[in-house]
Amino acid sequence: MTTQTTQTARTTQTARATQVLRAAHEAGVGPAGAAAAPAEESSAGQRPRLDFARSAPKAFRALVGFDAAARAGLDPALVELIQIRASHLNHCAYCLHMHTSDARRAGESEERLHMVAVWREARHFFTAREQAALALTEAVTLVADRGVPDEVYAEAAAHFGDEELGRVLALIFAINTWNRVALATAKRAGTDERRR
Repeated sequence: MTTQTTQTARTTQTARATQVLRAAHEAGVGPAGAAAAPAEESSAGQRPRLDFARSAPKAFRALVGFDAAARAGLDPALVELIQIRASHLNHCAYCLHMHTSDARRAGESEERLHMVAVWREARHFFTAREQAALALTEAVTLVADRGVPDEVYAEAAAHFGDEELGRVLALIFAINTWNRVALATAKRAGTDERRR
């Protein structure tokens, strides 16, 4: 990725954070927590589920802040790769659509986007740092399977300093939480609420 593309990605990332906060504000998620508007129909056509931002405004704002703090200073391309991989593993179509769209707007190639799910078989598409982050994302996302193996953590620690590794871990925690919010509330892919 060129310096200009990286700068464009960072600008896009900042704009995204602003859109999330604006969407929360416009949704009436202020200190008083305005009354909720009708939620959209779920993907299964069942009764609409709650709007998490309006039903739990303090928790939502805290999650937005945690997400912003996690991504601060990280390479925007890496941020999207982590979010895409976790969303694959969690089967979260809403977040997968959102983050692949964000990555495209930031200049990510279609080739790399198609290879994220099979990155181990297509390592030449990703840097050593990205591979370490993707392996860590998988281990943390699937933590119930076998924990976070020492070799996976050691590889990530070899590519990221302590502060940056802390932010990578925080980002993995954040996207896993966002995936669970979207899945539990039946968010529909393609209905990015940041764009309201």
